[in-house]
Amino acid sequence: MSVVPAEVLPGGALAVEETDRGAAELGPRARLWPALVAVYRAQLSRARVARIPLLFVATFQSVGIMILMRGVVDGGAEAQAVVAGSAVLVVAFVALNLLAQYFGQLRASGGLDHYATLPVPPAAVVLGAAGAYASFTVPGTVVTAVFGCVLFGLPMAHLWVLVAVIPLAGAALAGLGAAFGLLAPRPELATVLGQLGMSAALLLGVLPADRMPEGVRFLRDLLPSTYGVEAFARTFGPHPDWAFVLGDLAVCGAVGIVSLGVATWAYRRAAVR
Repeated sequence: MSVVPAEVLPGGALAVEETDRGAAELGPRARLWPALVAVYRAQLSRARVARIPLLFVATFQSVGIMILMRGVVDGGAEAQAVVAGSAVLVVAFVALNLLAQYFGQLRASGGLDHYATLPVPPAAVVLGAAGAYASFTVPGTVVTAVFGCVLFGLPMAHLWVLVAVIPLAGAALAGLGAAFGLLAPRPELATVLGQLGMSAALLLGVLPADRMPEGVRFLRDLLPSTYGVEAFARTFGPHPDWAFVLGDLAVCGAVGIVSLGVATWAYRRAAVR
C-alpha cells in the first residue's frame, strides 16, 4: 500500500487553499508625474557622461556660425535673427538630432522591450527622455546668447525670455526628434532624419527671413523652432511687442504638445512590435 500526502489530492487542504487564492494580481500602473520624474532622473544620469562633449559641440557650432555671419551682418534686425537663431540651434542640435539617434538605436537594440515591461505610461518615457536631453541645452544656449549679444552689440536686458524659449522650443523639437527615431525602420535613417532636421533649423533659423525667397519662407514657417527664434529675436528691440512674443511662444508650445503626442503614439506603435 502506498501513502499519498493529503496536499496533492484534489480535495486536499493545500489544493483548496491555492484554488481559493487564485491568480496573483498585478500591481497598479505608476502615475504619470512620478513615472516621468523617475525616467527623467534615470536618463539624466545616463547622459551625464556625455554632457561636456555635447555642450562643447553644440555651443562651439553656434558660436562659430555667429562669427562667420559677423562678416556679412552689421546689426539691426538681421543681427537679431542671427543671434536668436544660433541660440535656438543649440536646442535643435541636442533635442532634435541626438534624440532621434537615441530612440533609433534604442528601437534597433531592443531597448524598448525594457521600457515596455515597466508599469509606466508611454508618455512618461517620451517626456522623461526628451526633458533630460533638453536640460543639457540650457548652459550652451545661454552662453551662445550672451556671446552673440556682445559680438553684435545687442541689449541683454530681456535674456530672461530664454526661460520660456528653451523648454517650449525644446519640447517641439524633442517630440519631432523622438518621432523620427521611433518611426524610422533603421537607426541609420533616424540619424539622417535628425541631421536633416538640424540642418533645416540651421539654414531656416539663423539666416534672416527677409533675404529668403517666398517658398523658403513658407518652409520656415513650418519648422517648429521658427517661433522660438521669432519670440527671442523680438525681445532685442528697444520696445518689444510682448503680445507678438507671447503669440510666438504659444504657437511653439502648441506645436510641442502635438509633436510630443505624435512621439508618444510612435512609442506605443514601436513597443508592441
